[in-house]
Amino acid sequence: MGLGEAPAADAGLLRVSVRAFVTWGRRTVRWLEEQPTKPSHVLLHGGQAQYAHQIIRWCSRHRVPLVADVVDWHDGRYVRGGRFGPLNASMKLALRYHYPRCDGIIAISALLTEYYEARARAVVRVPSTVDVANLPLLAPKGRRGAALVIAYAGNPGRNNKDLLSHVVLAAQRAHCAQAPVELRILGPSPDEVRALIGGALPDNVRALGRLAQHEVPIAVQQADFTVLLRRPERASNAGFSTKFCESLANGVPVIANLTGDMAEYLHHGVEGLVCPDYSVESVTQTLRVAARLSDRDRAQLRVAARERALKSLDYRVHAVTLGEFFDRLHA
Repeated sequence: MGLGEAPAADAGLLRVSVRAFVTWGRRTVRWLEEQPTKPSHVLLHGGQAQYAHQIIRWCSRHRVPLVADVVDWHDGRYVRGGRFGPLNASMKLALRYHYPRCDGIIAISALLTEYYEARARAVVRVPSTVDVANLPLLAPKGRRGAALVIAYAGNPGRNNKDLLSHVVLAAQRAHCAQAPVELRILGPSPDEVRALIGGALPDNVRALGRLAQHEVPIAVQQADFTVLLRRPERASNAGFSTKFCESLANGVPVIANLTGDMAEYLHHGVEGLVCPDYSVESVTQTLRVAARLSDRDRAQLRVAARERALKSLDYRVHAVTLGEFFDRLHA
């Protein structure tokens, strides 16, 4: 909302700590107080413990249903300040104590749904969604060369959460003259990718850097597959990757190992290809399978990927259920 609640990215640890445990949420409460019409519901997304505390108090005082939108179970190893830092402590306090006190929970995954069903008053599960129906397929149809083109679009972060270094190495190993493989990386700069993998980029890997927002769907659609690897940890299983959702919405099948709820939407040889695990060897073998697919097989995968997105990940699919959920909170 642009209320200036979050501290600046370059703020020191002391300032972050004061904001997280003392003042976070006050500006939002002030904004709510100033509104001429009281809201029917308040939707809480992030902000951690102190923010949640402030919003819960305001909603309770004004008898406005409060719904927490929970999309992550943070791994403290990758949070600023580490596992024992103030930010991680605030996040965990919100997840374990404050969110269950809300009137309702929107959980992004089955893991979070199960967790909050045992602790909260009302829970509904909604995965990542996209306006699939209005997302045009703009890339030219047909093959664009002999090489298998795979794409990664996103930001792996300093913790390499998407195991991009594994993907680069697998693409290098799978590539051969008989079945060439090209990996296109959208987002990180060449220098960032080199730092991540600890060396020079292989000849069949292109780091395209950051693209304008309107260019990203076209660049993704020009690939035969996107690739997404995650370690099967609680943080991965609790979330639902927007990269996965957006790839299917763009009609691009996915190569991935299964974490979280992906097994409900990705079936081997239907909407993409499933890696048995996240090892370099597993991904290499899966890329070799992909490279041997016929043009017809790849076209069928693209159709199935788009159909899965329309059937399961378009926001309209969940609109009625979500509307009924909000209505029940007023009953």
